[in-house]
Amino acid sequence: MSERVADVAAVERAMVEIRRLQQRRTLARVSQQRSGDRVDPTLTAVVDAVERHQPATVSGIAAALGVDQPRASRLVARAVEAGLVERRADQEDGRRTLLRLTRTGTRHAGRVHEFRQSMFAEAMADWSPGQVATFARLLTRFVDSYAALTG
Repeated sequence: MSERVADVAAVERAMVEIRRLQQRRTLARVSQQRSGDRVDPTLTAVVDAVERHQPATVSGIAAALGVDQPRASRLVARAVEAGLVERRADQEDGRRTLLRLTRTGTRHAGRVHEFRQSMFAEAMADWSPGQVATFARLLTRFVDSYAALTG
């Protein structure tokens, strides 16, 4: 096996492990253990998607979460009920509803970002600043390239 093939295989194994570690349940369990905060991980996924695509639509959230439209509608309804997301009529197209984070949703997103970043910082605590910077640059480049391939 060539070195490049072996390296690509190592990346694949690492990405599978990252996906497992990033599952909503895994992060929610660690978050609850560390802070005692009990957050529905599914609602956090909705908040992440709305924050990234704001103003968002239910169909956009469905695509972002990789679920069908009815499931996305139910998830969005739960996020609205929890006070994390609000629905607003689209001023340009009255048939469309736009989704935005509420103040509570924005605060929730901030806490989630802080938690995730603290976990990543802890995982890289013994790395040099240069290693962290190189990893950030290369990982971002990889994700951008991979996203372009998968559309």
